[in-house]
Amino acid sequence: MDIEILLTLGGVVILLGLSAFFSGSETALTAASRARMHTLASEGDKNAQTVERMLAAPERIIGTVLLGNNLVNILASALTTSLLISLFGEVGVAYATLGLTLLVVIFAEVLPKTYALAYSDRISLTVAPIMSVLIVLLRPATVAVEYIVSAILALTPDNRDDDSNYLSGHHEIRGHINLQHKEGAVARHDAHMLGGILDLGDLQVADIMIHRTKMETIDADDPPGEIVNDAVKSKHSRLPIWKNEPENIIGVLHTKDLLASLSRADWDVATLEVEKVCKEPWFIPDTTSLKEQLNRFLTGQSQLALVVDEYGEVQGLITLEDILEEIVGQIADEHDPQDMAIRPQADGTVNVDGSVPIRDLNRQMDWDLPDDEATTVAGLVIHEAQSIPEPGQVFTFYDYRFEVLRKNRNKISALRVKPVSEANPRASKQDEIET
Repeated sequence: MDIEILLTLGGVVILLGLSAFFSGSETALTAASRARMHTLASEGDKNAQTVERMLAAPERIIGTVLLGNNLVNILASALTTSLLISLFGEVGVAYATLGLTLLVVIFAEVLPKTYALAYSDRISLTVAPIMSVLIVLLRPATVAVEYIVSAILALTPDNRDDDSNYLSGHHEIRGHINLQHKEGAVARHDAHMLGGILDLGDLQVADIMIHRTKMETIDADDPPGEIVNDAVKSKHSRLPIWKNEPENIIGVLHTKDLLASLSRADWDVATLEVEKVCKEPWFIPDTTSLKEQLNRFLTGQSQLALVVDEYGEVQGLITLEDILEEIVGQIADEHDPQDMAIRPQADGTVNVDGSVPIRDLNRQMDWDLPDDEATTVAGLVIHEAQSIPEPGQVFTFYDYRFEVLRKNRNKISALRVKPVSEANPRASKQDEIET
C-alpha cells in the first residue's frame, strides 16, 4: 500500500511538472520577441528557427498546450482524488479539490508563467525543440478538435469569430512604442516620429494641407516686375499661379526657373512671360492618404500638389515637407517666421493660434485632444460649442479648458488652453461660458 501511495504521489508530481511545462511554454513562446528570434534565426540559431516556425502558426501552439495541459491536469486530479478517497473516504474528494487547486494554481500556473514572462526569450529557445515534437505528436488530436470547433462556429449566424483575432503588425508595433515610451525607454520625440510613420496610412492630405486661405499665390496678369518682387519676397520656392480668378490655378512657379528665365533674358524683367516659365499644376483628391501621396512625391518630379474636393474646387496645397513634418516634427529654416503659433506660458496655460492643427498641439504638449471632427484648435472649439464664440468665452470639454482670446470676423484667431486637472475644472463636460 505504501508503495502504491508513493507511486501515485510521484505520478501527480510528474503530471504537475508537465502542466507547469505546458503553461510556461505557452507564455514564453507568445511573449518572445519576434524581432530577436528573427535576428538569431538569421544568424543560424536552430532553436530560434524552430521558434519562428512555430510562431508562424500560433494556433498549433495553443491547441497543443490546451490539449496537453488538460490531459495532465485531469489525470492528476483523478489520481489525487482516488488516493485521498482511499485514505479519508468520501471527504477525500473535498481534500483533493482544494489541495490540487492550490498546487495547480501556484506551481503549474503562476510560478511557471511568472518565470516565462521574465525570461521569455531564453525559455522559448529552451522549450522549442520539445514543443515542436509535441506539436507533431498531438497534431491528429488538435486537428480533430479544430474541425469540431470550426463545424460548431459554422452554425453560428456571425462569422466574425471564425478567424483568429490576433493584433495586426501595425497595432502591435504602435502598442510596443507606447509601452516603451511610458516606461522611459523611448524618448517622447522618438515615439512621435515612429507613431507619425504609422499614421501616414490613416491620415488624408486634407488633414494637413495648407488651406487655400493661407496659400501664397501670384496673379499671372500682374506686371512682370511685381511678379518677380512677390516671388523674391516669398519664403516659399514654389508658388501657384492663377489667372482671372484665384481658384483658377494655371501653373506653379519655381523661383529657380524664374531666375533661369531672367538670366537667359539678360535680366530684362519686362520680357518675362510667367505662363511660359511656370510648370503644369498637379491636382490630387483631398481623400488621398499621406502614405500614398508620399510615394507619389518620391517617384515624381514635383514636390507640391494642389488639393481639390469632390467638385474640383481647390481647397489647399500640400508639399513633401508637410508630410515629412508629420514624421519628424516642425522643420524650420532661415526663411521661416520666428513667431511661434504654440506659446506655453509660465502659469501652465498654452496660448495657441486658432489655425494650429490639433495634431501639432498634441505632439508639442504631449496632449490627447481628439482630431476626428476638426483639424484645427479653432475648429474643435466651434464644433463642440456649436457656435462661433466671442472673445472672453470659456469652454471645457475633453478635460481641457479653452478660452477665446481674439476673434477676426468669424474666425477664432487666438485661444488659451489648459488641462482641467490644472485649471480648477467645472463638474460636467457641458460648455462653460464666462464673460
